Amino acid sequence: MRKYWTVFQLSFQNEFTYRLNFILWRFRNVLRILMTYFLWNSIFSQNKIAFGYTKEQMMTYVFLVLLVTSFVMSAPSNDNVGGEISDGTLNNFLVRPIGYLRYWLTRDLASKFLNILFATFEFGLLWFLFRPQIYFSHSPIQLLLGITLILISSFTYYLITKLAISIAFWTPENTWGLMFIVLVFVEILAGSIFPLDLLPKSVITLLQLTPFPYMVYYPIAILVGRIDTTIAVRIIFQSLALLTVSYWLAMKVWRKGLKNYAAVGI
Repeated sequence: MRKYWTVFQLSFQNEFTYRLNFILWRFRNVLRILMTYFLWNSIFSQNKIAFGYTKEQMMTYVFLVLLVTSFVMSAPSNDNVGGEISDGTLNNFLVRPIGYLRYWLTRDLASKFLNILFATFEFGLLWFLFRPQIYFSHSPIQLLLGITLILISSFTYYLITKLAISIAFWTPENTWGLMFIVLVFVEILAGSIFPLDLLPKSVITLLQLTPFPYMVYYPIAILVGRIDTTIAVRIIFQSLALLTVSYWLAMKVWRKGLKNYAAVGI
């Protein structure tokens, strides 16, 4: 356990080494929120209610997306694991007494911790500039369930991206293109662009069978009280089931990929 704590500390410090990459990532998130904010602000300038949302409810969703995505979807390993498989650097980890996936999970957690600190500052700054009304559920249980779902979903997101990036074991030249498609796909279906209940009910029902809506949409919906406690508990259990399936698939594909691994770059 001590070695992973050391990895966490070093990874946290390492985030400040590549400051430009971190700043660009934060700028991207803030820019996306601003674009979404002005889009919905324009829609609500002529409508008191749109798609079943009041302006205050929609702005709450838009601003909370900044916080939730900064924790769930911040993962530097998405940019590095595929490259380490492709160029053979993975060999350096396979001979060490440390789990490779646990190593990158620890690094991702360090990045998430830093990102949520900056996201909290950005959230406060944007709130100070635009002064939107932000609503949260008055139920401590719902707030706890929402935070719990965020934690579960962050691990699910990690496993899904590792499952996707495992293609580098077989086709290393296609890693970056596939990961870009996967990340865009996940962001849309997770609800980071718009609330998923704007979609037809049949589509939402289908999406419940996937891990995506549990990453952004459901945590925010629970935090703001749009979903009652009974349904929220059911969603938690569904997310745990999907986490288990994601873990099983990721481990299965990863072990199969290691058997195929040839360390071409070494």
